[in-house]
Order: sequence, then C-alpha cells, then structure tokens
Amino acid sequence: MYIRKILIAVVLLGLIALGIFSYYIYNSIFSANTAFEAEQEVVYIPTGANFQTVMDSLVPLIKDEQSFQLVAQKKGYAGSVRPGRYILKKGMNNNELVNALRAGNAPIKVIFNNQERLEDLAGRIASQIEADSSTLLEVFRDTSFLSSNEFTQRNALGMYIPNQYEFYWNTSAEEFRERMKKEYERFWNESRLQKAEEIGLSPHEVMTIASIVQKETAKVDERPKVAGVYMNRYKNGWKLDADPTVIYAIKEETGNFDTIIKRVLYKDLELDSPYNTYKYQQLPPGPIFMPDISSIDAVLNYEDHDYFYFVADVENFGYHKFAKTLAQHNRNKQEYIRWINKQGIKR
Repeated sequence: MYIRKILIAVVLLGLIALGIFSYYIYNSIFSANTAFEAEQEVVYIPTGANFQTVMDSLVPLIKDEQSFQLVAQKKGYAGSVRPGRYILKKGMNNNELVNALRAGNAPIKVIFNNQERLEDLAGRIASQIEADSSTLLEVFRDTSFLSSNEFTQRNALGMYIPNQYEFYWNTSAEEFRERMKKEYERFWNESRLQKAEEIGLSPHEVMTIASIVQKETAKVDERPKVAGVYMNRYKNGWKLDADPTVIYAIKEETGNFDTIIKRVLYKDLELDSPYNTYKYQQLPPGPIFMPDISSIDAVLNYEDHDYFYFVADVENFGYHKFAKTLAQHNRNKQEYIRWINKQGIKR
C-alpha cells in the first residue's frame, strides 16, 4: 500500500513536470517574443554571418533570447543562417521569427538617377544594397567585362538606365552589374534600335547626346526641341558647341567634380579635351551625365525643325529661346549676358 502511494506520487509529479515542461515549450514556440513597439522592424544579415551575428542583431528586438535560441536550434536555423533583409512584425512568436529569418528575404526598391560618373553611381548603389562602393566601382570598370560587351571606360555609365528596380539587399556587385546589363538590353529593344539606326546613331552615341540634352534642360517637354538643335548641328557636320561638355572637361581636368560652374568663359573653350565640343567636331567619348529615359527618347524622337541655336530664356526661367540664324541668336544671347552680369555671376 505504501509503495503504491509512492508510485502514484511519482507519476503525479512526473505529469506535473511534463505539464510544466510542455507549457514552457509551448510558450517558447507560440508566445509573442518581440520587444519593439513599431509595427515592424527590419533586420539586415550580412553575407557570411553566423548565428551569433543574428543574435547580436536580434537582442534589442526580442524579449527572451534563450527561448528564441532553443526554437532556432530545434528548427535547424542556427546552422543555416541566410543573408538578406528580413522584416519582423510586432507580436511574432519564436516560430514565426525563425520562419521569417529562414525564408523571408524581402526585396527592396533600388533607385538611381542623376549620376555624373561611375564613382557616383557606385556610391549611390552602395547606400542601398550590401555591396560596398569600392567593390561596385571595381566591377563597373572591369575591362574584360566592358570589352566583351562593347563598352569602354568612357561610355560605361551609359549601360545603367536610371529607373526603379527590385533587388535583394544582399545582391553582390557582380549580380547588380549583370542585372543592369540585362535591363540595358531590354531597354534597347527592336523599336529603339530601329529609331537609332534611322537617325544614324549607335546606342552609345544616342546616350552621349542624351546626356548633353539632360544637362541643357530640366524641362522634359523641351528636350525633343533641344535634341533637334544638336541633331541639326551633328547632321550638318558642325561642332556641337555644348557648354555642359566644357564644364565636364573642366571637372575632369581639375579632378574636382564637386565644383559648381554656372558660367563658361571664352578661355574655357580652348581646353584640350575630347569632351570639349567647342574644340572637337566628334561626339564626346561617352556620356557626361546619366541621361534619364525622357532624354534618351527625346534624341530618338527629336523635334524636326530649323533651329541651330538656343540660349536660356530670362523671361521664362528653365526654358530657352531658339534661333535659326546666328544674328538672331546673338540678339538672344546679349539679353542673357546682360541678365547674368546683373546677377553678378562670374563663374
């Protein structure tokens, strides 16, 4: 009788212990374990990270480290950490947290435009994905890749069509470049290639002229008209005489691309640079800026007119006055010079 009571007590204690353990396991798996008040938090797990790196990122975001580690180990996550950008939602339990970190790599929107050089583009992209700017720039400049895809160091910027793209945060520099090459090929579809051929330009030449148009006017509706001026000059064997190319040449000559030049001087027109379209008839060796799609299409669909000249319109800022003859242009130009002198702009 005494032994029976002992056995019953042992069984009861075992059941109680099992219940407590089951309750602990249940709570470890299914109880909310987030410690943040926002609706969600983003965790970035770098390439090559181990489980301890993940824990270092999660400590400020979860209530119970031990229970999370237990669930992560039981589900096999601790030994199979994956890099990426993961979104954790308020109130997630450990099971949901592990599932999110294991298979929830969330894509991001990568946006770039208005870049002047590959260096600028590398910095812009590095601020959005894991790859650092130096690695990106090295990949952008890779001579083997450029030559095999008919690009040069001078025109490589033209391969990157400014837009909004979806990437995973842990995209490598090489993966980013390969994706942009595919986007470039997709952009230069049969229709655009045919238009380029019809106006006697290669895609590289279109991108170069488009970059000048982009710098000449911020007004999208004016770009086809400006493009028409440059195409008139180009088709008639004139030098382009484009101030933005001189400004780029000055920046390249000085190595200072942060300088702001509002006024091109006559002495600047003598600068010996392949980008100086006042000195050389041929097109610059590559884009002087990253043209957006509106500028590219403005060249491909340039306005057919008889204008050969234009100058800033001081009565309608942002736009330009166009002229068919040099005499008419000089009158417009004098008006602009009087205005710029009045503003005290010397450089």
